[in-house]
Amino acid sequence: MSNYNLETFIKAFSVLGEHLRNPDDELQQLIASEQYHNAWFTPASVNAAVAAIAETLNSYDLTKWTSQYIIDQNKSAKKVGLILAGNIPLVGFHDILCVLITGNHALIKASSQDARLIKYILHKLVTIEPAFTDSYSFVERLQGFDAVIATGSNNTSRYFEYYFGKVPNIIRKNRNSVALLTGNETAEQLFNLGHDIFDYYGLGCRNVSKLLVPKDYDFTFFFESIEAHNDIANHNKFHNNYDYNKSIYLVNRDKHLDNGFLLVKEDERFASPLAVLYFEYYDDLAAAEEKLNLQTESIQCVVTAAPLNIPNQVVGFGQSQQPGLADYADGVDTMAFLSSL
Repeated sequence: MSNYNLETFIKAFSVLGEHLRNPDDELQQLIASEQYHNAWFTPASVNAAVAAIAETLNSYDLTKWTSQYIIDQNKSAKKVGLILAGNIPLVGFHDILCVLITGNHALIKASSQDARLIKYILHKLVTIEPAFTDSYSFVERLQGFDAVIATGSNNTSRYFEYYFGKVPNIIRKNRNSVALLTGNETAEQLFNLGHDIFDYYGLGCRNVSKLLVPKDYDFTFFFESIEAHNDIANHNKFHNNYDYNKSIYLVNRDKHLDNGFLLVKEDERFASPLAVLYFEYYDDLAAAEEKLNLQTESIQCVVTAAPLNIPNQVVGFGQSQQPGLADYADGVDTMAFLSSL
């Protein structure tokens, strides 16, 4: 790590954060055009992703975060292969940040769905701090790596474990997020829950796809409170999913609730189809907590105002898509992993 200096790197990422908070014409044009490469990456979604990252890239938060780790500045840089997901804009940025700020080299296998934004941001980082010039490479195939961080599905994880099992690795599988309601939520809390459900069209692992609700829960107030999110129905691909799932439920006579843009169905599973929200009743909070603990490997985070003792991250309403620097995917500390290489 001959050119490694943590203070310099923190300053560079802080300047990058300022740039993302105040995008220039080039970035604004890129944000506007992403929808033509990936229909899910609307300007609103990309702006939300850029803003969420920018919020974390400041000197105070970066210093506080990195100070928790012992980073050997004299150790030679390791080549860390990154297989990035592409389900929501810039979803792989945090892994890249972790690799670069620990002084390692990122071998980036970007998703075809989300390569342009990441390439732009890294190019901007190099213009801010030239020391990053040789800190990353975009590759079509991983080779010559010392460690791997791979994000995929339950199916691809088996291949990842086969190919990368002999080197230090973090291999992520499918996860979904859950909201636990008590029936005492305010209209504002439920409106904010709408963001947890609908932001990025529900495509992220931090999106709520399942509700746990008390026995005899009345969904009327829930539907009234999320009505303001109804413009999501104007997105063609989302609406197609809504229509498709609705037709299946009607043909099969599956019992469900429908507010015109969201289908709500009782189901024990955690991963619901797009435009569908599963729910399950619980008898008391202890029973709900027990269910969450039994399913911890399938859960990314839990949205609730109730006090819970679970290993998964618990966040307030509207906060699931606002992870901090230390809110690691699957609860696996990426920085500790990289610092130990």
